[in-house]
Amino acid sequence: MTDQAPTTPDSAADPAEKRPALLPTTPAGIARAGELLRAGALVAFPTETVYGLGGDATDDCAVAAIFAAKGRPQFNPLIAHVADVATAQAWARFDDRALELAHQFWPGPLTLVLPRPADSPLSLLVSAGLDSVAIRVPGHPVAQALLRAAGRPIAAPSANRSGAVSPTTPYHVLESLGDRVDAVVAGGKCAVGVESTVIDLTGPEPVLLRPGAVLPDEMERLIGPIRLSQGDPTAPKSPGQLESHYAPNAAVRLNASSAESDEAFLTFGPDRFVFGGASRLNLSPQGDLNEAAANLFSHLRQLDQSGAGRIAVMPIPDEGLGVAINDRLRRAAAPRP
Repeated sequence: MTDQAPTTPDSAADPAEKRPALLPTTPAGIARAGELLRAGALVAFPTETVYGLGGDATDDCAVAAIFAAKGRPQFNPLIAHVADVATAQAWARFDDRALELAHQFWPGPLTLVLPRPADSPLSLLVSAGLDSVAIRVPGHPVAQALLRAAGRPIAAPSANRSGAVSPTTPYHVLESLGDRVDAVVAGGKCAVGVESTVIDLTGPEPVLLRPGAVLPDEMERLIGPIRLSQGDPTAPKSPGQLESHYAPNAAVRLNASSAESDEAFLTFGPDRFVFGGASRLNLSPQGDLNEAAANLFSHLRQLDQSGAGRIAVMPIPDEGLGVAINDRLRRAAAPRP
């Protein structure tokens, strides 16, 4: 990795004030992060999707600390991250469909919800009391190195306060969690920018629980038809299913063709079609959905910091990666609990 870690806080600062350790992506930095995870600490780290708030998935206290740090409801399951398919098979029961998808898309931005073995050493909190487990092999080289350094599965939801905008840089983690995290592995900006696709394979019919960069038609070519989830957001089977989620402080108004003078404006496509807005950012002037996904959470954060009480959002094509972008935007715009 070529990204440099942010400057470590001044050692002369008040020793009573806890600050997260900012670790570089060097072998020494990764080794230190692995030590912290094995000791039960919380370590935020980059994946190709967003930054994760990692804790030892076999340690009840570490997993409970994740929920506490995020202010996350304990009925909302976590994703267990592992280094490879063979390791994943030790923590979940794979059928032919799961193996087909794993061999095709792992390492990568796909999470499989699979039956949990009765004798699983994973903390029961990871599964939120369900008899299933959400599991993923991340493709980011820093995440891979950290998993091998830790030597155990890492439970890692997005490294932000529950329901807030997901982090795609180490600075976003610090803004959202502050001293609730023990260390941050500073690996630069995440390439994909939206959370992983989640598919439920616990029943006879595959169910898409959360859209992401791995598209349904890509999976259907391997395992047949996939049904869209009609699940209850009060009893989710995976992360990212709560009705209100990924939300900035400002209210979000969707499908806007223009913005009022007191609104921030999140746009998409050529700027010559954009009117109004106290401040504005463009997800992709070229109309590239991959670029838009990578910029989504970062741009929402910047517009939220402009002080506007509402963010107007232009329509995003509901195709390809746009399905995942629109899913996040609809949840950001949903009524707040």
